[in-house]
Amino acid sequence: MRRSGTELAAVISRALITSSDRKVSPQVWSPALEQTLHKLCRRESLSPTLVARVIDPFLLHHHSIAFGFFNWASQQPGFCHSPATYQSVLKALSISRQFNSIDKVLKQVRVHRVPLEPSVYGSIVASFVAGKKVHLAFTVFCEYVSDIVLIGPEICNSLLAVLASEGSMRSARTVFDEMINRGVGLSTLGFGVFVWWVSKKNGLEEVLSLLDEVRKVDFSGINGSVIALLVVHGLCMESKGKDAVNALEELRKRDCKPDFMAYRVAAEMLRKIGSVADVHMVLKKKRKLGVAPRANDYKEFIYLLVSERLISEAKELGEVIVDGNFPIDDDVLNVLIGSVSTVDPLCAVTFLKFMLEKGKMPTLLTLANLSENLGKHEKGDELVDIFQLLSRKEYFTSFESYNIMLSLLCKARRVKEAYSVLQEMKKKGFCPDVSSYNLLLETCCREDLVRPATRLWDEMFTSGCGGNLESYNILIRKFSEIGQIEDAYHMFYHMFGKGLDPDATTYLVLLEGLCRAKDLEKALEIFNKSVEQDVTLAATLLNTFVLCLCREGFYHQASKLLCGLICDMKCLESHVTLLTYLANSGEPALALEHIKLVADNSQVLLHAIQTRLSASLSSPSNSDPVLRLSREVIKMSEVAPENELTPVTVNSLLHVKFLSTFAEHLVTGETMHMTTRSDQRCSYITDGFSNYYIDDWTSAFR
Repeated sequence: MRRSGTELAAVISRALITSSDRKVSPQVWSPALEQTLHKLCRRESLSPTLVARVIDPFLLHHHSIAFGFFNWASQQPGFCHSPATYQSVLKALSISRQFNSIDKVLKQVRVHRVPLEPSVYGSIVASFVAGKKVHLAFTVFCEYVSDIVLIGPEICNSLLAVLASEGSMRSARTVFDEMINRGVGLSTLGFGVFVWWVSKKNGLEEVLSLLDEVRKVDFSGINGSVIALLVVHGLCMESKGKDAVNALEELRKRDCKPDFMAYRVAAEMLRKIGSVADVHMVLKKKRKLGVAPRANDYKEFIYLLVSERLISEAKELGEVIVDGNFPIDDDVLNVLIGSVSTVDPLCAVTFLKFMLEKGKMPTLLTLANLSENLGKHEKGDELVDIFQLLSRKEYFTSFESYNIMLSLLCKARRVKEAYSVLQEMKKKGFCPDVSSYNLLLETCCREDLVRPATRLWDEMFTSGCGGNLESYNILIRKFSEIGQIEDAYHMFYHMFGKGLDPDATTYLVLLEGLCRAKDLEKALEIFNKSVEQDVTLAATLLNTFVLCLCREGFYHQASKLLCGLICDMKCLESHVTLLTYLANSGEPALALEHIKLVADNSQVLLHAIQTRLSASLSSPSNSDPVLRLSREVIKMSEVAPENELTPVTVNSLLHVKFLSTFAEHLVTGETMHMTTRSDQRCSYITDGFSNYYIDDWTSAFR
């Protein structure tokens, strides 16, 4: 039964997403996805309409698959993209902000002069603005400026505000002029941020000129009182006190009635420069002409600033409100604290203190964001002050709130203060659980406070809180790192006594520590424990364990371990690791001995090792000894003429040739191809270096 276009689009998109999710690296285009398409799409059914339907709406949030599908379609015989396909892929790329890919598609659009809907250009501009690629956004804006009415006022105002904030005043003025000339409405956000920066850079006269231009077109979407505050504040920031005073009157005449906040900003500026008479004059006008600020107006404006990531502007406006003790909603303060802490955490602390003075409390999310940013800016003292202040205000009334503060203090590496939180939790009846103790244990070990960590461990068990796997791993890792391997070893067995099964981390840390301590007996004992616990787990540990043994010179023991394992261990990679390490360490005799032991046990494994080496050889960093050894071995193979070689000598030299080629390919990184025959007997030779017992086998090199 033939499917409709919409049904086929849904089937193709589901198949692509499902096939992509099965890969190691999902969301990456691959030949497997192309095979999926070839099974589903007949050449005659592939059309621009189908491609557009697959991408929009089904792949809009799978940008890599969408772009890969778009490119795959363009490579099919007889296929040609349409405006609909370009629009769909640009929409997907804009949503995920794939700027390089957007640029590639736009170049094709320009070359082929593909007409696109204005909404597509709008989404591209919005994507560039959100990604702080304002110059690219401005380029697209200018290229399609004739369509800005259809692009929409929201995107244009956003671009205007961000350009001004970035200091690109000439570009911002271009956007402003085009909006005025083409009748695109200005908003409080766009025009407000623009004139705010104009007042800082150009002064009052330029501001009034811009304001007059807007009033001639449409001033309905602009909050005059907010504009008045921004202009006065901008002038005062540049110490233009006289202009600020004049602005209060000029703005009022132009439907921008200053509120109490604007008058206060001007009065504080005059007070700083010592103009007492002017201060009294401004305050008198405030009482006569000023209006009370409307909290909702500033609330909406701050939300807009934060949503456009104009955090510096949000911070400055927040400072005006807080310094003047003007009303502000709790949720606005929470937004300000969390967002401003990313650029100026100390200013965010000021906002928090203002909130607490008003008898309000921050949300846990706000506290977490503030504390994390204080930690990032290395303001640990301020973080401790916040905890103490909130504790005095009885903020911590739940286990969750205490645990958040404990976590943040641990991130800031404030062990003493974090421990005091633990004690306060106990006093207030919030018994710390194992996660609380683990946070502090981890911090103590990270700061090399091993004795406090062990005391905390004892305290945890005394309090009736048994450790979990993470707790044991924290201390075992630390003991192994600092050489207290006996303590790590005993703690390992303590786990078993508590009914806890070690995981791969436990085994790896302990095995590495025991090998460094050259305690081979205990290392093998621990590895055997992993085999008893779970053969699959042991298989994941084996390669690292072999490498640890080699690093400490336990070559024979590593070889014996590998050759004594059962086939189910799937230890091919570990054999390759050992042979590579031996070759790089100048131990060819041991390498040949190991090959012989492998051959005695399993010709299948020997063949697999040879195949694996041929596919993965690469040049080691310390290759000189290996190269010298390979040359000596080659010389030895040339001692007897080919027609005088006995079967024993030939077969033995083939083994030597294998090791020689193995070593040289380690140096050059070239590929080595081998075939084997396993139906020969064992022979014996003496070659001047060592005595080898070697299975007779045949190798062919290409």
